[in-house]
Amino acid sequence: MVVTTTIGDSGEHLACTFASRYVRTSLPRFKMLENSIPKDAAYQIISDELMLDGNPRLNLASFVATWMEPECDKLIMSSVNKNYVDMDEYPVTTELQNRCVNIIANLFNASVGDGETAIGVSTVGSSEAIMLAGLAFKRKWQNKRKAEGKPYDKPNIVTGANVQVCWEKFARYFEVELKEVKLKEGYYVMDPVKAVEMVDENTICVAAILGSTLTGEFEDVKLLNELLTKKNKETGWDTPIHVDAASGGFIAPFLYPELEWDFRLPLVKSINVSGHKYGLVYAGVGWVMWRTKEDLPEELIFHINYLGTDQPTFTLNFSKGASQIIAQYYQLIRLGFEGYRNIMVNCMDNARMLREGLEKTGRFDIVSKEAGVPLVAFSLKDSKMHSVFEVSESLRKFGWIVPAYTMPKDAEHIAVLRVVIREDFNRTLAERLISDIEKVMKELDALPSRITTKVARVTDNVEETVEGGMVEVAVKKDVKDIQEEVTRYWKMLVDRKKTNGVC
Repeated sequence: MVVTTTIGDSGEHLACTFASRYVRTSLPRFKMLENSIPKDAAYQIISDELMLDGNPRLNLASFVATWMEPECDKLIMSSVNKNYVDMDEYPVTTELQNRCVNIIANLFNASVGDGETAIGVSTVGSSEAIMLAGLAFKRKWQNKRKAEGKPYDKPNIVTGANVQVCWEKFARYFEVELKEVKLKEGYYVMDPVKAVEMVDENTICVAAILGSTLTGEFEDVKLLNELLTKKNKETGWDTPIHVDAASGGFIAPFLYPELEWDFRLPLVKSINVSGHKYGLVYAGVGWVMWRTKEDLPEELIFHINYLGTDQPTFTLNFSKGASQIIAQYYQLIRLGFEGYRNIMVNCMDNARMLREGLEKTGRFDIVSKEAGVPLVAFSLKDSKMHSVFEVSESLRKFGWIVPAYTMPKDAEHIAVLRVVIREDFNRTLAERLISDIEKVMKELDALPSRITTKVARVTDNVEETVEGGMVEVAVKKDVKDIQEEVTRYWKMLVDRKKTNGVC
């Protein structure tokens, strides 16, 4: 959610061309109208403004699904007025959510026997799911420390520095120290060895990422489980693992079924996944699963009865739409294992085609790996004259939204572009994107470099030009120096600690 600052009486108004047949005066931007306007005019005013938004299908920054079948669109619209929290009024919708939880839990190899149900809830996305999982870990750790008569005021979580910003939110909002394993050039995921070294008696869990936002890589959860099991035996602790599978949770079961990352590993106590990413549902649904009932403290579950019957609830909010849950169930039964697998294979094929096309240009180094989330992260081979940020900016004139960002601390001199391959990104679009990138590179080659420094004295290591009595020089630096300079410049323009995309 963007934090919006209110604006006073600025006198700004909306002047609407097509709506002028209905509205003779301009509309205030930041104050409510005194009188009503025709519905056609309201529609046209908003529609005109929305034309200036980007095309969602050309938004290659986002992992979030931007296309669904028309039949699912109909289901969504027919249930858009249902409030999921009214379980007694909408019992079938509640049943569909329960089915989704069980289907996904089984996909993650939960030990669910006959007549048993998995433990899990739907959320508005992986951010809420992570908050709920983190709260469960914190409360369980606190209860154990209280029972042992030990301090319980300094909980921490161990993660890699590549985690999504929602982990920082959880740490700050719920007063948990976030201990980040540093990254290094060429290795942009959490090192399990270093992570386990950082674990102490106050660690409520170690968070592993199945599908890094930066490069799409899967972290080695199996090795983490082995190392942490050994440390737990040596220390007497029982530090658990949470897997943030926001992006990879709907990929690994279909493309890498033999990969052990889920509830097959004893220390994995909870997993979150985004239904609105590779679960193939529009934005607004996530899921979190717990291994057993014991892993979700009962005291965190609220019971309400003022909507008709006793209803257990464990969420950060209360009301939420039911349509995305229904859409998730549609995808699960419509596609089945075969359908999901075919889509993921196709996404990986398109990612491979894009990667090979970029390599053929000779202008880029591929930073992402072939295995993992279907995305391509790449950097400029030569950034002495221009930066990836200029490439990103120039691609917008073709309609493409391709993010450029720097890696986290200790690898922040590396700047990359990233293209996320979703279901609706086909081979034709990949070919057109490569063509447009080549056009952009040729245009940038013809432009003067933005990476220049003005000095009053010329030394042997600069190429000089004179401008108005000052000497403008392009300093002969190595690639790392240039990347660091570019990074500092763009950080002044974009004051954000994390640029890791949406959850």
